[in-house]
Amino acid sequence: MGLAAGQTVNAARVEAWLWIAQRLSALLLAACVAVHLAVIIYATRQGVSAAAILGRTRGSPVALAFYGTFVAAIAMHVPIGLRAILRESIGWSGARLELATIALAVLLLALGLRAIGGLV
Repeated sequence: MGLAAGQTVNAARVEAWLWIAQRLSALLLAACVAVHLAVIIYATRQGVSAAAILGRTRGSPVALAFYGTFVAAIAMHVPIGLRAILRESIGWSGARLELATIALAVLLLALGLRAIGGLV
């Protein structure tokens, strides 16, 4: 097996793992969105204020774990999906695409963690 064949096998493995990560993060996102929406609906129907919600989430390890999982799933799901769209629609590939994907993941993770810091 030559270098090109080895690179093809490695690229196929990477694509397979990205596909799996995309699907697993979608499962997490579906669950997180459902819980998040249920909490929003409950809070609005009960007339709970934003201040009261923040009072309940401050220092809560459950809120930290939940929103940390939510942010991690977003930071994984979105860049992988955008990477696939860019590859398929405009043919972007190579190191620049991979770096852009990683940069987007890091940016989303950083912004999400910053938002969690304000909530928890």
